[in-house]
Parts: sequence; structure tokens; C-alpha cells
Amino acid sequence: MSDEPLLRPITPADHALVLDWNLRHVELLAPMDADRLELLLGFVDAGSIITHAGADVGFVLTFLPGAPYDSANFRWFVERYPVFLYLDRIVIDPAARRTGIASRVYAEIEARAAELGPLLCLEVNVDPPNEPSLAFHRSRGFTEVGRYGPDGHAVSMLVKETRETG
Repeated sequence: MSDEPLLRPITPADHALVLDWNLRHVELLAPMDADRLELLLGFVDAGSIITHAGADVGFVLTFLPGAPYDSANFRWFVERYPVFLYLDRIVIDPAARRTGIASRVYAEIEARAAELGPLLCLEVNVDPPNEPSLAFHRSRGFTEVGRYGPDGHAVSMLVKETRETG
């Protein structure tokens, strides 16, 4: 069995697990109940379970600019960039962290972004700060293009060019 993570589509059988992961990390994400998950899966570019060594270890949701997604952070990018892939949320189970899974998953997401257009966009909390995530994204070449949100819940708006433009 390969150690490479595999992104597979979220199925209805995965919903309880996805909701549990989201709840356990809600301070870094946005709240999501079963109805909200169903709604979001209706217009994601990809809603995937991350598997590693035969186990489900996380999930990821990505969106394209034309999606009717009501996230204020997503809309911030829509207002500024015509073409991009938006990484809305990614959760990797703490037991699977520090194994290189995130880097390999990001490589797959960045490859998808390169197919679609020049940018991968996302945000990371800066108030309160999520220092491990900020450091991870800086190490992958993301740059801050703005900040958004009120005190106590401000985010750094980050982009990465995933292919040459011009």
C-alpha cells in the first residue's frame, strides 16, 4: 500500500466524519452542520477525503470563482481576481500531522490550480494568529495580498501563483 495521500470524493457515508473534523477545528474554520455540508458539496470544485496508509485522515473543500458560495472571504477574492482556485478548508487529523501529508495534498491542489488559472487563494487566521499555518503557507510560496475581517477574527488573504502568466 502506498504512503501517498489520495484525494477521493466525499460520499454521504463520510458526512459524519467530515462534520466531526470540522467541529473539532471550528475555531480555525467556519461552523458547518449537515445541511451546510450538503449545500457546499453541491457547488464545490472538489470535496475530498484525504486518505493515507489506508485510513481517512482529513478533508478538503475547493471552489471556483463562479460558485454561489456565500463566504465573505471567498467573495473578497472573487472581487479581486477573475480566475483562481479557492482552498476553503482543509483538516488533517492531528495523529497524521508532521508526516508530509499536507505538503503532498497541497501539491495536488496546486497542480489543479495550475490547470485552471494562475492562482491558488486562501486565508489564514492572524487575529488570533495561526502561526503554524502561516509558516507552512509562507514556506510553500504564498504571499499576503490583504487582510480582512474584524478584530478578533482577522485573516491574512494569501495567494500563490501556480503557473507562469503572460
